Amino acid sequence: MRGEFLEQNLDRAEAIIDAYGCDQSNLIAIMQEIQGEYKYLSEGALTLIAEKLGISTAKVYSVATFYENFSLEAKGRHIIKVCTGTACHVRKSGPIYDALRDALGLTGKRKTSADGLFTLETVACLGACGLAPVMTIDGEVHAKMTPEDALALVEDIRRKEAATA
Repeated sequence: MRGEFLEQNLDRAEAIIDAYGCDQSNLIAIMQEIQGEYKYLSEGALTLIAEKLGISTAKVYSVATFYENFSLEAKGRHIIKVCTGTACHVRKSGPIYDALRDALGLTGKRKTSADGLFTLETVACLGACGLAPVMTIDGEVHAKMTPEDALALVEDIRRKEAATA
């Protein structure tokens, strides 16, 4: 029932939960730390959390789906966030997102490229309105972007990844 995630990562996930004393009041902190370790919360992780804290899996799942910060799907090695706040939207962040989505081969609700290198997300505001349109890659801010600039950054990362593979 615990799934593949737990078979592979049982010790680390349990250590994180145990470090919080298996205390239900630390549910969100536990979930944040496990997600920080694995970049997402798998079904197996949610089940383990529920078992160790003595609460229902439904409760853990409801917290995971309520907060936008939690992800229930695996993320790529590089996280791209395109700002969709007012200043960025007005300065055409939409075409940047669309160009990246096409280049990464994303369709439907899929956010992660098939090769597992990139996850593309939107964010309501990055707090850099004067530099709009803005995007981040792995937390590094890139200002006054164009679709061409964004695609060039992705291709640069792909080249570097290929060179180290």
